[in-house]
Amino acid sequence: MKIIALQEGNYIANSKKEFQLLTEETTESGLKMAIQPFVVITDNDIILLDFGLGFVNNGVPFIYEMLRKNNIEPQQITKVLVSHLHKDHIEGIGYFKNDQFVQNFPNATIYIQKREIDFALEQLQNPSYVPEILNQLEKLPNVELLNEDSGNITDEIFFEVSAGHTKFHQVFWIKADNEIVFYGADDLPQKIYLKMHVAYKTDFDGKRAMESRKKWEQEAKEQNWKVLLYHDMKTPVLEF
Repeated sequence: MKIIALQEGNYIANSKKEFQLLTEETTESGLKMAIQPFVVITDNDIILLDFGLGFVNNGVPFIYEMLRKNNIEPQQITKVLVSHLHKDHIEGIGYFKNDQFVQNFPNATIYIQKREIDFALEQLQNPSYVPEILNQLEKLPNVELLNEDSGNITDEIFFEVSAGHTKFHQVFWIKADNEIVFYGADDLPQKIYLKMHVAYKTDFDGKRAMESRKKWEQEAKEQNWKVLLYHDMKTPVLEF
């Protein structure tokens, strides 16, 4: 498999969940993190893991620029695996033009937990969500809603509801060519989370997320996983 980190940059997020690009001149306080969706290429699929932020530069979605820097055209993406619906993971799905929603990946099948949509729609006062996008998801013809707690999407792609960061947050494994790629999204966003066994209060169920990380680390060591770290500013891919 080939793994590509689509590095949108390092950002600082304030209490209103507004993301500002981190530079030497940045003086604002907040949580510092990378934003980097991933592409995993197998013999059968070109898979995008989460959408990133929905910035548009001169009419071109930023995620298109990241893909093309890596010699991938957006229409080549066959599947998109969505971990949860916070804005920094879903906004890159598309944008509004003249009140019409325009998808960035209309040819890809997009996999989202149905219960995560329902949960997010109950949190519309939470600045982590973009209600306008949430209201579009079930209308899209290429969205496949997952309802199970675990299962397989193909013979190579597996999912499980980890339910740590959000109530129905899900994680993914891609298994091909005697390799295992694991994407823990915001239940395992940075390498340091494996060193600091902490139940974070900002998670829906911080204790569950903490216990999941312990389990995943052990399995990663035993099975030589490649772990994708969406928010790590130094180590996008951690190999065991």
